[in-house]
Amino acid sequence: MNPYIDITLRSIAVYFFMIIALRIFGKKELSQLNTADVILILLISNSVQNAMVGADTSLYGGMIAAFSLFLINFIFKKVMLKSKFIKRLVQDKPEILIHNGKTEFKTLARLGITSEELEEAMREHGIEYYKDVKLAMFEIDGNISIISGNENLKQTHHKRKIHKTLGELNN
Repeated sequence: MNPYIDITLRSIAVYFFMIIALRIFGKKELSQLNTADVILILLISNSVQNAMVGADTSLYGGMIAAFSLFLINFIFKKVMLKSKFIKRLVQDKPEILIHNGKTEFKTLARLGITSEELEEAMREHGIEYYKDVKLAMFEIDGNISIISGNENLKQTHHKRKIHKTLGELNN
């Protein structure tokens, strides 16, 4: 077999493996990367490199692998736009965290979101009390969006943050 076709097929296989792994381990992992998650991503990228390019460490081999990943990602996104089945298979649906001031504790527990994280998102949206939240959603991209019941407060968007950085580990 042509070594570049081999690199292409290996890269596509690794891509789909990563899609499945991210689906299994959840969307929270994408939006809130702590130090351990960053290290995991770095180690995964190192471990799958050889699976994609094999013994070929040439510039051309690396470019073929990268091009294959970009191409399969482009095609896969197009397929997800056209196929509701594939989209449901790969993406989670948004989850309700608070509805009309009532917190969904089972959902929070299942998603691994602490009350402190939810309260932080509320504060960043300018909301002090749970009863003031009309709707809080854990979105498909891992962010928390909140709509308040108070017309004076506008809808805002909360991006979950990294709690520790690599620099903090070195200190």
